[in-house]
Amino acid sequence: MCEGRLSSEGPDEKTRTEGGKLELKFYPAQVLRRRCRPVQEVNDEVMARAQEMLEFMYAFDGIGLAASQVGWSRRVVTIDPELEKEGARIFVNPLIVHHEGDMELEEGCLSLPGVRVKLHRAEKIKVVAYTLAGERVEFEAEDLAACTWQHELDHLNGLLIIDKVPPTTLMTIRDQLKKLEQEGEAEGR
Repeated sequence: MCEGRLSSEGPDEKTRTEGGKLELKFYPAQVLRRRCRPVQEVNDEVMARAQEMLEFMYAFDGIGLAASQVGWSRRVVTIDPELEKEGARIFVNPLIVHHEGDMELEEGCLSLPGVRVKLHRAEKIKVVAYTLAGERVEFEAEDLAACTWQHELDHLNGLLIIDKVPPTTLMTIRDQLKKLEQEGEAEGR
């Protein structure tokens, strides 16, 4: 998630699961570090899970969600940086094919509750992906939308925002990460 759209606190212990099926995965869960596999076929299961992801993202006031964040290691994302809640918001096998410019934004992440860091991202990107109907789509995104796409595709590649910051920034969030790691150990993540 990029600047300002998401509470920096993230969901509390009582709201980690919405609808009883999906569960948000928190750092240091191993699924967050795995490169997601491409979707070979959009079948009923993929469609149902992707729709659940979209509802889950909205339930947590997110503007983007990658499948790995709910424990599903497939290349699927839900994206809605403007929170319009209409049109194509679920994308399969997305790929950034062009990027230009540079911007710095503060980002947070549902999987790293309470952690916010400033990152440099491309200011403008071009994305190629597929819809659940199997249609190939190609479009450009700028500013917050570009940031959101880059953030979610990092997740699909097993990268977190903490992997993109300099060591000095890691020192400033060390206590937050240590707390998440301890919670993860206690929960068996």
